[in-house]
Amino acid sequence: MHHMRTALYLDFDNVFSGLCELDPLAAERFATDPGAWLRRLSEISETGARRRWLVLRCYLNPSGYVPMGTERKYFSRYRGAFVRAGFEIVDCPRYNATKNGADIRVVVDAIDALSTEPVCEEFIIASGDSDMTPLLQRLRRADRRTLIMSPLDAAEAYTSIADQVLNGHQMLALVQGESIDLDDDPSGEITPESDGTGHPGTVAAHRSGAYESFRSIVSREYNGAAEPLNLAALAQQVRDELGAAAIGPNWFGLGGFSRALWSLNLPGLTMSQHLLWDGNRHQPPEGGTQKVPVPEPIERLGDLMNLPQLPQDWWPAVYGALSDYASEHTFNMTKCTAWSRDRLADGGLRVSRQHIGFVMNGASRGGSPLYRDPPPTAEEIGEAFVRSVLKRIDSSETVFSEEDLTVVRGWLDAPVDHAASSPGQE
Repeated sequence: MHHMRTALYLDFDNVFSGLCELDPLAAERFATDPGAWLRRLSEISETGARRRWLVLRCYLNPSGYVPMGTERKYFSRYRGAFVRAGFEIVDCPRYNATKNGADIRVVVDAIDALSTEPVCEEFIIASGDSDMTPLLQRLRRADRRTLIMSPLDAAEAYTSIADQVLNGHQMLALVQGESIDLDDDPSGEITPESDGTGHPGTVAAHRSGAYESFRSIVSREYNGAAEPLNLAALAQQVRDELGAAAIGPNWFGLGGFSRALWSLNLPGLTMSQHLLWDGNRHQPPEGGTQKVPVPEPIERLGDLMNLPQLPQDWWPAVYGALSDYASEHTFNMTKCTAWSRDRLADGGLRVSRQHIGFVMNGASRGGSPLYRDPPPTAEEIGEAFVRSVLKRIDSSETVFSEEDLTVVRGWLDAPVDHAASSPGQE
């Protein structure tokens, strides 16, 4: 089996602090058992090849910490766990009040690795620091594959250079042993990958018992459906019935849920955005891939920070679903996005887990994390999310007039309709 020779550079302070903002319990798991998520990461290469770690380097400020209530979690307490996982620890004490020099060390070490033998075929940069953009550009010129692991909403100029990106949601799924394939990615239509014969490619090695069980579940739901099926809901149902271990990384190694569906060669299979249907039996969903009309400032925010382009009256429902989850469950980020997606779908609102995670992350950074005790209300989540969006606008180089900002506030901070905030309930 071919292995991809890989170097991983982890800016621990940056990544751990970012994960703590999203889910403190999962962040603790990331830091205390790095060997577990490292093993999973070795198996999810987009090329299908297993990763062989030539370089594992963790850059850490030994006196750094994150505040957790009245406690300080010093980074030095996690040093031993990373040593046991095979990482080389590089101490990076602070140069001043804001910088610890880890980014410079990563750049220097990665450039050095370009000229060493054996050759590293892939570089993984675990950091949300957009100062790494020139490094990514240099690695691309050297024809190396790159993967960014960033718990933060990193700048598009940074992430667009990489071959693959794991965001905060996907990183937490990786840490918790869950699938990192976001099956309800809302970008564009889904088309089959051809194997040269005009049919979606399949991999004979994955014609296993689990794969045939996957075929049975999907065929049952597909043939029995009276209307188009929700892709994300179907993927979750398959996971629930088969288990993540049986599915394996990237859906039997086929590269994702949609590609696994195409491999089944179901009669009349058609997919668009969040739905799949039988073109021979079902009426295509109205609207297809039609773009949601939004005001110009909201459209600009989509380009600037990947702000979800949701209708104005959907935002209160998203805040409400998140608030309902927080009040009824012990917080888990990946379960929260799945639960909220399903709750919204019950009310006829198809919102992807990516978009729900974007709102949840923004609310956390705006001062209303869902793991807070007591849990935040829908109003508090909405206010915190808008606060975080305005802060990002203020820190960007993009000019928004006061009139633009008024439009943004009005679009995102519509008064919460409590009846709408719990879709699917009377």
